Amino acid sequence: MADMHRVIVKVKGSQQGPDGIRDTIDMQAEGRHYYKNGLHYVLYDDDSVDEKQTAATVLKIGPDQLTLLRHGVVNQRQEFTLDHESHSQYQTPFGALELACYTHKLKIDYGTVSGTVDVGYDLSVQGAHQSENTLHIEIASAPEDIHRLN
Repeated sequence: MADMHRVIVKVKGSQQGPDGIRDTIDMQAEGRHYYKNGLHYVLYDDDSVDEKQTAATVLKIGPDQLTLLRHGVVNQRQEFTLDHESHSQYQTPFGALELACYTHKLKIDYGTVSGTVDVGYDLSVQGAHQSENTLHIEIASAPEDIHRLN
């Protein structure tokens, strides 16, 4: 098994719908990181979907692609590749929604364990344009693990 490192994950996101109203999220969680087969894996529990329940979340970060996997209160697999539209299902307790995501911005700056990912994308739900979105993700070594990396 690859070396597992404790990390702090910070996610800031915004979503602007056709009405022009912008919603934002700002969350922070402790997680774990490992590197395997050329990809960074970041695992954490995300409570930004539902305050009462978390979704086990995995970020698979490559040099030119981000994949978001969620399992729990919702089930989702979303891929972000620059200038590409991906399709997926967003499974909720109330049913599934068909998502289409067109990524118009993707900047990945990743070191050994820490890094940042910036994503800009347009989201359609059930074939109708839903929102313009941004994500800024920061992954940093947990303070007690920094000494092990130097």
